[in-house]
Amino acid sequence: MMAARFLRRALPVLRQTRCYAEAASGAPQMSFTFASPTQVYFKEASVKQVDVPTLTGAFGILPAHVPTLQVLRPGVVTVFNDDGSSAKYFVSSGSVTVNADSSVQLLAEEAFPLDQLDIAVTRDVEREKKKKKKRRKEPEAHSH
Repeated sequence: MMAARFLRRALPVLRQTRCYAEAASGAPQMSFTFASPTQVYFKEASVKQVDVPTLTGAFGILPAHVPTLQVLRPGVVTVFNDDGSSAKYFVSSGSVTVNADSSVQLLAEEAFPLDQLDIAVTRDVEREKKKKKKRRKEPEAHSH
């Protein structure tokens, strides 16, 4: 009888007890390597975060991210440095590998710092591509 009364009082207290994880030894670090065939932008650099465009959607990579391998789609990669600054790069395609040890490798087929891209020239190139494509399709339309 006494044991039953004790358990009734003890159970609510036991349910409220929380367990905490052990404190991490310092802030987790991410080792980031980013390269294209013509240039190495980062080599095992310590960074806070990397945002990448992939075929399955854009996502941010932080230290201790779950390991993954993704295919890059054309878009902007943003690298957030430890000092709070950021840098943006246009990538055409490639892959990003996130490892269990918080190392990240981003290999791009082509990559350019965003501030070095001339938007006007890029638009002109796109217009020319569309014109050429349209010209190729026009003779086909008249031949039917």
